Amino acid sequence: MKKKILVGVVLTAVVVYVSSCCQMKCCAKKCKEPGKMSVKTEPFGKTADGQQVDIVTLTNGKGLTAKIMTYGGIIVSLEAPDRNGKPGDIVLGFDNLDGYLKGSPYFGAIIGRYGNRIGGAKFTLDGKEYKLAKNEGENILHGGARGFDKVVWKIEKAEAKGNKAELKLSYTSKDGEEGFPGNLKCIVTYTLTADNKLEIKYEATTDKPTVVNMTNHAYWNLAGQGSGDVLGHELMINADKYTPVDKGLIPTGELKDVKDTPMDFTKPMTIGSRMKQIDIGGYDYNYVLNGKAGKMKLAAKVYEPTSGRVMEIQTTEPGIQFYNSIGLDGSLKGKNGKVYNKFGAFCLETQHYPDSPNKPTFPSTVLRPGEKYETITIHTFSTK
Repeated sequence: MKKKILVGVVLTAVVVYVSSCCQMKCCAKKCKEPGKMSVKTEPFGKTADGQQVDIVTLTNGKGLTAKIMTYGGIIVSLEAPDRNGKPGDIVLGFDNLDGYLKGSPYFGAIIGRYGNRIGGAKFTLDGKEYKLAKNEGENILHGGARGFDKVVWKIEKAEAKGNKAELKLSYTSKDGEEGFPGNLKCIVTYTLTADNKLEIKYEATTDKPTVVNMTNHAYWNLAGQGSGDVLGHELMINADKYTPVDKGLIPTGELKDVKDTPMDFTKPMTIGSRMKQIDIGGYDYNYVLNGKAGKMKLAAKVYEPTSGRVMEIQTTEPGIQFYNSIGLDGSLKGKNGKVYNKFGAFCLETQHYPDSPNKPTFPSTVLRPGEKYETITIHTFSTK
């Protein structure tokens, strides 16, 4: 009798052990499986001239969700989990299309044809001078009065496949638009991945020699949009030099060392730690990234202590513009009624240098027929 009981106990233990092992293996397998990718397209409103605007939601099933609309290719929201796994929206913007149409400081938008500034709103190419639209004093900023941020982009593809959720947008900028030469066919692709990356790929071709410098103008606050200033965020920029500017914020042409200046972020520093030493009262400068232009490299890394969120930026571009929203003044109410005050966000716009068309020593932004413009920027989100 005792032997039978003993055998029964042993058999039960074996069954439990085997079952437990199977469950553990199954669980481990599930844990390694990527989150479920999804893409959803919905109407978001109409422009003043009646053009339909859609919003596309990309989700990776791990708490990372990006909402991008066809007007301006704007990142309307990006939710990322904090260190406790709670998702939060970390980009500034508006709840509806009307907010963007009434006037936005480029919140989350695709910028083009030329990101940042061109001095005097003109440049000379192959002996011909091109006069551009002036929209910041005597200069042109972010493509002019009606840049890529204020047009409706066409959805070429919106699908979830494998470990990626992808949105491909297209827009053709006509010859002479805002003064720029050439019909410029542009593609911008947003890709959300299972390993918490948001990749932005920019492509363009032209039928005449022209200049092009596209970027994205997301305003980030890793503690959550509208949750206060970003002066306590810890920032690292992988750049030993920056491009000093004149009073109109146009580069002088010099590449200056950041060492022993408040411009130095080669080691992590809080954004607000040396800001009072900056002449313009904050940051709005182009940094010369270490590494080769055209090759993927680390550009910047930001850590927000209260949420634990980390954002790392890699790019093929030679520069990055660091702007800590010195232009916000509390007059704008954003998503969920949040007021956007000065220093309430930061921008890290990967780019070629400002005013490159007028600075022969800067990396060239010229694009000619038969050539292809292509740059990639990757944002990786994590916590610590």
